[in-house]
Amino acid sequence: MQTTAVRLYSLEYKEARTYLYAGLFVVGNIVLPQLCHLLPAGGPTWLPIYFFTLVGAYKYGWRTGLLTAVASPVVNSLLFGMPAPAVLPAILLKSCLLALIAGWTAARFRRATLLLLAATVVVYQLLGSLGEWALVGDFHAAVQDFRVGLPGMALQIFGGWAVLRYLLRR
Repeated sequence: MQTTAVRLYSLEYKEARTYLYAGLFVVGNIVLPQLCHLLPAGGPTWLPIYFFTLVGAYKYGWRTGLLTAVASPVVNSLLFGMPAPAVLPAILLKSCLLALIAGWTAARFRRATLLLLAATVVVYQLLGSLGEWALVGDFHAAVQDFRVGLPGMALQIFGGWAVLRYLLRR
């Protein structure tokens, strides 16, 4: 198993870099979903709205991740109608859980491994699905990411690991 020692940051809300990096990750979370939506069922399959939230929270801390987690779905919904306003609360819940879990995992273990990223993705998806089930009252809808979004989870794990390795070498 590949391990990458990371130079991780836990940026504060008072630092301008927090907002700069969060802004860059929000742009990524706008562009990537637009590209994925060119494919049939691209959003539910590839789960692109979460990708840069994972990277941002893991590399720059939970605050940067949380800013990205909230702004990305809201801006996408306002600009493009996706995610639809009806599913926005569930997307925001999962996105915020991802930011908090990724930030905690990075701070706790101080390294990026495929196993840690996989654990991060599985835990936020499990907790997020439980929360979505409580929000919408429909178990089938709540576990959609596990039924349809496995390629997206794999993208988050392997793609997130690759991007983090790239950022760490810079």
